[in-house]
Amino acid sequence: MEKDEFSKLKLKFIQADLNEKIAIYTQTPGLTAPQYKELLQHYPFRQLNKLEAALQ
Repeated sequence: MEKDEFSKLKLKFIQADLNEKIAIYTQTPGLTAPQYKELLQHYPFRQLNKLEAALQ
């Protein structure tokens, strides 16, 4: 995903509630591994189990 497009997505991710964060993380095509890692920095650590469940 291009840098400008990712910047917009990241802002949306930061402002999203938990369910929206999970949807963005699991349903956005074209993200690179570093972009996934960057989004994870803005995901609540205590809720990682919910993200893990959604990825399975």
